[in-house]
Amino acid sequence: MNSKKTIRIGTRDSELALWQAHTVQKKLNDLGYKTEIIAVKSQGDIILDKPLYELGITGIFTKTLDIAMLNGQVDIAVHSMKDVPTALPIGIVQAAVLERANTLDILVHKGNLDFLEGNATIATGSLRRQAQWLHKYPNHTVVDLRGNVNTRMQKLNESDWSGAVFAAAGLERLGLTPSPSPKERGASSASFTIKSPSFGGVGEALDWMIPAPAQGAMVVVAMGNDEFTLDAISQLNDIETEICTYIERQFLKTLEGGCTAPIGALARYCELEDTFVFKGALLSIDGKQKLEIEKIVPVEEWKKLGFNCASEILENGGAELMKVIKESLKK
Repeated sequence: MNSKKTIRIGTRDSELALWQAHTVQKKLNDLGYKTEIIAVKSQGDIILDKPLYELGITGIFTKTLDIAMLNGQVDIAVHSMKDVPTALPIGIVQAAVLERANTLDILVHKGNLDFLEGNATIATGSLRRQAQWLHKYPNHTVVDLRGNVNTRMQKLNESDWSGAVFAAAGLERLGLTPSPSPKERGASSASFTIKSPSFGGVGEALDWMIPAPAQGAMVVVAMGNDEFTLDAISQLNDIETEICTYIERQFLKTLEGGCTAPIGALARYCELEDTFVFKGALLSIDGKQKLEIEKIVPVEEWKKLGFNCASEILENGGAELMKVIKESLKK
């Protein structure tokens, strides 16, 4: 081992991003590596008054760190994998995918669910969540919500909104919800208390909502020519999570969704049958149209599972729907 080399970990400076960076740092330190965390601000954290898709770039949360890595300021970057574009910049490679956390989306509300039956306003910055919510609750209104987790909780607390949708993994990592055991990850559960200093509300697991591709997974990227760092990081890789997220991101890439189209995808390995189970969906932005697919394949057929499912959706109306989505986002 090169005992002189310190692995510089690049991260955004939000609370959640720093939690992720410190998690990777501890794992590397436990393996005997020296590390240093370098936090940088990304445009995605600074520009909070516009929805992500209006900013016109995919990878808004990763771009700043990509530049820092290419400039030699950091050796690795730690990301929520769902924020990472399917095509990495030239020279940068995926070094490890850590074991996945909870994949669910969570509805956070003020304690009473009567609003589900009537007219309500739900907040989210995600087109995927917006489309799926409107598909299920067409009478509701969805408004944009941006910022880090605690900022969004505070905005919900101060608003007259009925609720807001968050990723379960983010809430668990910040200690705002009960953290399930690995076997319970991705399984729905009853109502639970949200322990945010900004908002003392209630959470409901949305087991009907298909998560974003790679939701709940953390990825570490590094320079492709940095053998020392690649060797170190490879020891953190979880093969099952790597394969499942590969399938989901292949589905996303084939649909050409970037980070903007309402696309959900979830792959799971079923140990009992030695199969991969996949569920994916493409929706119109208003939620009125939904193209969904479910497939189970033997374990040896995983490599083209995401591609095949996306191709089927494209052939059955998805190509036309993607054109409509892209045109509407240009306006």
